[in-house]
Amino acid sequence: MAAKRAVKRAGAVDSKPSASRAGLDRLWAPWRMEYIRRADAPTGCLFCRVAATSGARADARDLVLARTPHALLMLNRYPYNPAHLMVAIRRHAAQFHELDAAEGAQVLALTALAECALAAEYAPHGVNYGLNVGKVAGAGFPGHLHLHLVPRWNGDTNFMPTVAGTRVLPESLTRTWSRLRKAIAALPAAKPAAPTRKAAAKPRDPHRGT
Repeated sequence: MAAKRAVKRAGAVDSKPSASRAGLDRLWAPWRMEYIRRADAPTGCLFCRVAATSGARADARDLVLARTPHALLMLNRYPYNPAHLMVAIRRHAAQFHELDAAEGAQVLALTALAECALAAEYAPHGVNYGLNVGKVAGAGFPGHLHLHLVPRWNGDTNFMPTVAGTRVLPESLTRTWSRLRKAIAALPAAKPAAPTRKAAAKPRDPHRGT
């Protein structure tokens, strides 16, 4: 009888393996299938495609938050954390030394705008900045320079990445995009620097010696 009970117990364990025996739990995320189908062979350059579009509908579709003549600020569609942003040069250029002065200045200006919008709407405790240049360095679209801004909070680390290899994102992309667009619109507009005036030259006294 004892042997039969042992076999029965062993069979029950085999038919319903525990999470530790199975090695991996399942977290259903069916919306990622679109990305999985295209991940191995991306066609074209994301940033060039987005730079070639314009208008409110295109910005909503591509999650663009701000545009300047030479740069873009947009959400990462596959974020590491909520409000994971990217600043990209509009022209297809791979490194900073390829940018002219206006392009470099606008990349930095949009990075500063991203910082202000994140601070106003999400109040992160820190921000990770990252650049991946070249496929071997992890660039998803090698050849097109872009900067990542990943906001961080004291409570944003939990057991899921360690135990399940999964990040939990508590907010939808459309909600994040809407919040940050409103935050950017509410920021005080940058005032152009007032032109400096040279002091008027005093008339020369002809009776004074030179």
